[in-house]
Amino acid sequence: MVGTSRETLVELLRKYGQEHVLQFWDELSESQRDALTQQIASLDFEQLDKLHRGPGSQEDWGALADSATPPPAFRLDGSKNRFTADAAHAAADEALKSGQVGAILVAGGQGTRLGFPHPKGMFPVGPVTERTLFQVFADQLLALGRRYGVRVPLFLMTSPATHDETVAYFQEHDNLGLAAEDLHIFCQGTMPALDDQGRLLLAERDRIFLSPDGHGGMLAALAKSGGLAAAKGRGISQFFYFQVDNPLVTIGDRTLLGYHLLANSEMSTLVVAKTDPTERVGNVVSVDGRLHVIEYSDLPLSSAERRNADGSLALWAGSIAVHVLSAEFLQRAAGSAESLPFHLARKQVPYVDASGNQVQPEQPNATKFERFIFDLMPEARNAIVVEGDPTEVFAPVKNASGAEKDTPELARQAIVDRAKRWLAAAGVGVADGVRVELSPFTALDVQSLKSRSLPKQIVTDLYVECES
Repeated sequence: MVGTSRETLVELLRKYGQEHVLQFWDELSESQRDALTQQIASLDFEQLDKLHRGPGSQEDWGALADSATPPPAFRLDGSKNRFTADAAHAAADEALKSGQVGAILVAGGQGTRLGFPHPKGMFPVGPVTERTLFQVFADQLLALGRRYGVRVPLFLMTSPATHDETVAYFQEHDNLGLAAEDLHIFCQGTMPALDDQGRLLLAERDRIFLSPDGHGGMLAALAKSGGLAAAKGRGISQFFYFQVDNPLVTIGDRTLLGYHLLANSEMSTLVVAKTDPTERVGNVVSVDGRLHVIEYSDLPLSSAERRNADGSLALWAGSIAVHVLSAEFLQRAAGSAESLPFHLARKQVPYVDASGNQVQPEQPNATKFERFIFDLMPEARNAIVVEGDPTEVFAPVKNASGAEKDTPELARQAIVDRAKRWLAAAGVGVADGVRVELSPFTALDVQSLKSRSLPKQIVTDLYVECES
């Protein structure tokens, strides 16, 4: 569409009341005009018009919550689970050693809230080593591959804001040890924002405002990039999905993966038991036999506070954005335009006004559109949740130092605390005040640590690393 005349563009845009995006056309250089033309060509104006005029995905959350019951779950105590943990581990081991498992890492976020001017995956989180989040995960994948004698591929989703720097980071660090054919980096899509009249906003005189289309954009982006086809070609039948801000995630978690396989589930979700009704996590619930997630901001307080006879929360399952998804399910979902609806959110979006001035609104002035991966749950067959111990599986890095929750300090302490628990189970004492960090090549779980030759006491800060 490069080189398209202004008249042709005006004709297209006028049909949807968007011709204002060309208001600075005469001031633009040839390259700026070409870039703006390409942006216009990339937009689905029919879709935007429907999103503006229609209800989108705005559920009646109160009605949904009233109908919600606890999801089918494999609980930590195991007393009512359909399968044993041993059976789950055996099923997971078989899938892993036969090379059927790939990893999807969603890493489109910047470290803005952390005060870190880079992709969040580059944030140094290791309490002893200062290993970055990307290093933490790459080391796990390499250790997992060593354990099972296979190579576990990583499908890493970036955003336009993080893509180039992420690619450069991996190139500069030799892919963190991953073979080139085991690393597939792809960029998620974007969506414009619309003002109250349904008009596009300009970020600059020559550029329409665009923002990432949500972690649910992973599905279309993975398919478009050839990732799904590549995974199929190497026999991947299951994807382990996680987000970049959780250094405690255990990639290929044998309990989650095993229960997923034994239940013949198309999408399984790791959750933690909420301790507070208003905890800021998504709520995994069952409605008419299908799993849904109700965001904490959408869950009515009356539903959040609903309790069982023993005093426990009725809607107890808090999502931590860790899933196992069957490749066949993702392939099927990628072929349906309606698999993932757009969520509409009122936001403050900076823009260029008719005079060419930059405006920083103090109140929400536009609607953004995002897709969320958890919206696949209602369509998944035999979807289940698996409860994890929060001290073992969840320590997100979201906020800058000094915040009340989800800070780097709290995440690093959680890494140390877990390492100390594992070491204690293996008969190793750690002196008070000592920081210790475990290499995944030493142990991927507490069971594998017990077979190691380890010191009886650790008295200084130490990165525990030993070869198999």
